[in-house]
Amino acid sequence: MHASAFRLVRALASFSCFVALVAYDDAFAQAKRAMTVDDVIDLVQVSSPRIAPDGRRVLYTLSELGKWKDNKRVTSIWIADADGGNAHRFLANEKDRAAAWSPDGRSVAFLSTRDASPGKSDGDTADSGAQIYVIPVDGGEATKLTDHTGAIRSFEWANDSASIVFLAEHAKTDSEKASEKSGDDAIFVDEGANGQERAEFNALWRIAILDKAEHRVTHDDRLLIENFRVSPDGRRIAVVYRRENTRNGQYHAEVGVVDAASGALTTVTHNNAPEQNVQWSPEGKLLSFLAPSDTSWELAEEKLWVVAAEGGAAPRKLTGSFNGAIAQYAWTADGQSIVFGATTRARGAVYRLNVASGAVAPVAAGEWSGRVESVSADGRRGVAVVSTPTTPGEVNLIDMASGALTPITRVNAAKMAGFTLSQFKAITWKSKDGLDVEGMLWLPADYRPGTKLPLLLSVHGGPAGAWDVSFRGIDHVYTSLGWAVLEPNVRGSSSYGDALLRGNMKDIGGGDYQDLMSGVDKLIADGVADPDHLAIRGWSYGGILGGWTLTQTTRFKAASLGAMVADWSSEYAMGFNHDVRLWYIGGTPWESSDNYRRQSAYTHIAKVTTPTLLLHGERDTTDTIGQSMIYYQGLKDRGVPARFIRFPREPHGFREPHHVRTRDAEEIAWLMKYARGIDWKAPERKDADKTPDKKTTDQ
Repeated sequence: MHASAFRLVRALASFSCFVALVAYDDAFAQAKRAMTVDDVIDLVQVSSPRIAPDGRRVLYTLSELGKWKDNKRVTSIWIADADGGNAHRFLANEKDRAAAWSPDGRSVAFLSTRDASPGKSDGDTADSGAQIYVIPVDGGEATKLTDHTGAIRSFEWANDSASIVFLAEHAKTDSEKASEKSGDDAIFVDEGANGQERAEFNALWRIAILDKAEHRVTHDDRLLIENFRVSPDGRRIAVVYRRENTRNGQYHAEVGVVDAASGALTTVTHNNAPEQNVQWSPEGKLLSFLAPSDTSWELAEEKLWVVAAEGGAAPRKLTGSFNGAIAQYAWTADGQSIVFGATTRARGAVYRLNVASGAVAPVAAGEWSGRVESVSADGRRGVAVVSTPTTPGEVNLIDMASGALTPITRVNAAKMAGFTLSQFKAITWKSKDGLDVEGMLWLPADYRPGTKLPLLLSVHGGPAGAWDVSFRGIDHVYTSLGWAVLEPNVRGSSSYGDALLRGNMKDIGGGDYQDLMSGVDKLIADGVADPDHLAIRGWSYGGILGGWTLTQTTRFKAASLGAMVADWSSEYAMGFNHDVRLWYIGGTPWESSDNYRRQSAYTHIAKVTTPTLLLHGERDTTDTIGQSMIYYQGLKDRGVPARFIRFPREPHGFREPHHVRTRDAEEIAWLMKYARGIDWKAPERKDADKTPDKKTTDQ
């Protein structure tokens, strides 16, 4: 063949390949579709990563949607190499949970109700049927270690891997069981171990791995131990404990040390601060813990403290100048540093703290959400569940020297590749008083600047919560329907430092309301938001501030309020009140009646004209369901379009997939109808039950 002809054939072949690739790319792009409510429900969830002591393998919990008719998620415990290879189901029984490596890395202990007698709960909370099991890591069957009669709540390996210390509630006597069965089951509120609900005091126990010999460690019958850690030499156990269980009594917690042989308890702290997460230094001389203060219950981010294990000295604050929300932490093997996970300005990060100087240095940070949850014995590797606005949470390995993140799991990668996702960016604006406010803005995938969109203002819970840079599937659903979604981190939000956290003290519904509205005004001025199509949604404090907002403005055409409080006085005894009493309003309803009345949305309900959907779980004890009923009835009696959906069995955060779907689909339909004049209905699931479980009151 002539050279020029050969070049022509080769060129045509290359062009054909190019055309084929373009066609493939176009077809692939066209194959992508918008996320739906069901897509969000169907996502796999990962949690509780635990790295092996040698840093080579990782355990984690995987949660998948079961059969739709069963209305539950199914969990299992998986194991993978630290590089993500060889991932497989380690414990297949959905009743297994709380897996923990032995310090020598040879075994894993876990809690399970796999052998519980019929009729006992096998849910995701501790119950009287849960026992400790142990399984070899490299092959073999799980063996039942305990056969304890009291409800086991948690456990920890001793450092020599020869025994396990566990926390269990006091077992009821046969006489007590018979009395309760016969109907003598009255609950004496705030007496004994009871709070607002029935509870039992607890105790620490120790069990040997080889012969299963079990003995009780603590003998004080009036202890409520919340957190404990075994000392490096196994001779002492650090505890955070209380002696009463009042609803707002967390400040009664103290740090103490239990002698493992005698059971004697020595109290180390003496204050009115709510301590938590106590740990030992590697040499066993210091205790560390988290608390906002060493004197009282302050509105402040958690600080790291150390105190001499033998007591007698005041705690020393290690993170006084650090601005961020500290979560899990771990001592390094040399005892000179502590590594901790934190959220700073709504972004995940890992830090290293010099114990002697208090200097804090970043290890890993970026535009992601996640906190280190477990660290290898040598401190070189950590693991965290990390997500971004476009990536659901995945277990990641963190190099504690370089800060590099390496995904271990990719449980949703294939599914996510088929969706068109929102544009996302963080924006800032000036509030009415000049305060700088940051918010998260979600826009449709195909959004072009200059296009005005209906705006959904989404208010976070708390008040001391925050919108971080994590994946939120519902926002992708809303943007696919043409909405812009704005999530402001108003004053009172966490992770931005104590000054902003305290910014709404004695002022809820004041400055934080202005922060919301100034964010809306910015997007209108920028040509993003259409002022004629505004809606608002919120859950918990988001529902509270959302409900308040409707009493202050008529700009919103539709609203969805979940788990809200309408009247602070009537909620004072029913839900949590320490934050309202100490910080957000101040005083009690009888001491500050005018303030409680003035700052309650229900006082101003006559001003509300916005069509409002109310959502509430019937077992919510954080914000009780009567509060939504109050707001709903105030709207109904005045002829304002309102709908109230009650969800049986649900607490503050929903658990049942059917309810999650109903909640989200009904919210979208309501906001679409009243803010945009569109009748919208979620497509039916192919596996859907035709008899949904919901109670609805509407006009």
